[in-house]
Amino acid sequence: MPEESLALTAISPLDGRYHSKTKLLAPFFSEYALIKHRVIVEIEWLKSLSLANELQEIQKLSKESIAELDALGANFSVDDAAAVKAIERTTNHDVKAVEYWLREALKTKNGIAPTTPFIHFACTSEDINNLSYALMLKGARDKVILPKLSSIISTLSNLSIKYAGAPMLSRTHGQPASPTTLGKEIANVVFRLNRQKDSLAQLSLQGKMNGAVGNFNAHLSAYPDYDWESHSNNLIQNLGLEAIPYTTQIEPHDGIAEIFDCLMRINTILIDLNRDLWAYISIGYFKQKTIDGEVGSSTMPHKVNPIDFENAEGNLGLANSVLGHLSRKLPVSRWQRDLTDSTVLRNMGVGLGYGLLAYESCIKGLSKLDINLDKLEADLEQCWDVLAEPVQTVMKKYGIENAYEELKKLTRGQGGITKEDLHVFIRNLDIPKNAKKALLELTPHSYTGIAQKLAQNINK
Repeated sequence: MPEESLALTAISPLDGRYHSKTKLLAPFFSEYALIKHRVIVEIEWLKSLSLANELQEIQKLSKESIAELDALGANFSVDDAAAVKAIERTTNHDVKAVEYWLREALKTKNGIAPTTPFIHFACTSEDINNLSYALMLKGARDKVILPKLSSIISTLSNLSIKYAGAPMLSRTHGQPASPTTLGKEIANVVFRLNRQKDSLAQLSLQGKMNGAVGNFNAHLSAYPDYDWESHSNNLIQNLGLEAIPYTTQIEPHDGIAEIFDCLMRINTILIDLNRDLWAYISIGYFKQKTIDGEVGSSTMPHKVNPIDFENAEGNLGLANSVLGHLSRKLPVSRWQRDLTDSTVLRNMGVGLGYGLLAYESCIKGLSKLDINLDKLEADLEQCWDVLAEPVQTVMKKYGIENAYEELKKLTRGQGGITKEDLHVFIRNLDIPKNAKKALLELTPHSYTGIAQKLAQNINK
């Protein structure tokens, strides 16, 4: 069936309507990807056993045979995965099907065939699965999610610096408040995202290779004097994972939950950003660049809707719903093992897929933004009452009683005061001439504190 037809008949929009935007995750979270990673883990285990001098019953693999094994994993194809699935229809066990496929694939390779009895030696399926899923998630994080987040942060950083000095009326509780700059408000998001991105990059993924209930029972029954703990730890660390010493049959998934929790924090920050940008577009602080051929409404030709930010917000919510369930469910397993994690783990790509879709929409939306300086300046000019804050603060400095109350009487609920109203009030103050002069020179446009400096220094 052609790819377009597959997209039209897919149940999930991630593999249908949005396939072109989420296919970057297919090498990590598809069924093919899972089978391939299982094959790679089985191969790594077999290699590690062969290279252990104390395990004399397994033939030592030559460099050429090791290279051949590595190539088998690296070149594992969709057709190979289909062959594994065909075996699974008989075994009704997905990991055992991988083991049988490997035995068949290696039985004619003279340098490797004698080692095939040691494929899956002393392993439980979870030994293979937990390492496979950890490698899949690590790869997706490092090669797809982190680069995409870096792209968003880089775009926002550039906007922060570009608009560092563009004064903007703040709104607290939706009401006019002390001015800031547009660049500083974007810098706030950059700082938050950078902190969480660094945390995401540093989180380690754990793995275990210790048998049916985490005690190396089977391993020690065959080789009671061998240091299986060190062997297992070395294998896991060589895969780029952290070895966890205490487990039941399953790796407890705490590390996976930590990554999903961090992703949810990132997504929540982005929801905050997308809603604010949507609102700034709504009040005219941003215009959106138009694209030839695009339509904003089926009936209103003038519309240029903020659909990218709406799409991002919606998909970030979906991502967090899935990731939240994964984070809460995966660390919980009855006694030494139940299978509820098995079906849930298969949905890791769904949570990350909705997140990736949102990141793409966010990047697209940011690329279409144009600042509307006239609107920013007009709003500031209409809000001279925001200078009540510095006036009453200076009054307090010079010991004038009831400063706050006097400014409250002048400004609160008055529907805005004029520049002239404020200046009359300032001229009548009993404060030093230089302080009065500074207050008279102050405008809503200039009353921005260190906002410009903060925005310009966001990358320092």
